[in-house]
Amino acid sequence: MTRSTEETHTRRALRALEHTDPSVRLRAAMTAGSAPAPDFVGTLVERCAAEPDFSVREMLTWALTRHDPSVTVPLLVGEVRSERTRARGQALHTLSKIGDRRAWPVITPQLLADPDDEVARSAWRAAVVLVPGGAEHGLAVGLAAQLGRGGHETQLSLSRALIALGEVTPPLLDAAANGPDPRVRAHAIATQRLRRDPGAGFESAIEAAKRIVALGGDPAGGAAERC
Repeated sequence: MTRSTEETHTRRALRALEHTDPSVRLRAAMTAGSAPAPDFVGTLVERCAAEPDFSVREMLTWALTRHDPSVTVPLLVGEVRSERTRARGQALHTLSKIGDRRAWPVITPQLLADPDDEVARSAWRAAVVLVPGGAEHGLAVGLAAQLGRGGHETQLSLSRALIALGEVTPPLLDAAANGPDPRVRAHAIATQRLRRDPGAGFESAIEAAKRIVALGGDPAGGAAERC
């Protein structure tokens, strides 16, 4: 393929990312990932922030993982600081898939507490992937501060992130399970149970935890077991 042909191919693929038909955009993102080129990266990152279709966004993320991290990571870090919710969330999701720890400094306490649940969930997942050795405890403290937040999916995401951090987590869960806030206590107890028995399911763990809290029982679960 000549240089002029390559340039024509690149321009065509970039234009297709803006097509009104999501199936065309999906194929364009697949093309961009199948034949990585630096010229694709800026448009792929921009498109992630605007793309309404979930399947296309996933393909855009895949395409970005196929490019050189030295090119993609700085642009994605910039998107994490965007005021646009989707830009932040999708950039974090993509960074978690790339797994380059040079992006770790963008994971701030403010980001872990992002007011948008989807962005916060993406931040928690990315943080667990990107955290460097020795920083796990600080991250766990930041995550534990979010216990009790949100609905079922948000709480499950946080529990999984805390569990993934390993042995730094149990003391923080113990403290939260004995704290004054009933919602935080229930979430902490449910996370403890899920950590001990990953196959138990979060729904049953949180319901059992709520019973323990309502009855004023031991966080270890004795009161719930008698119900």
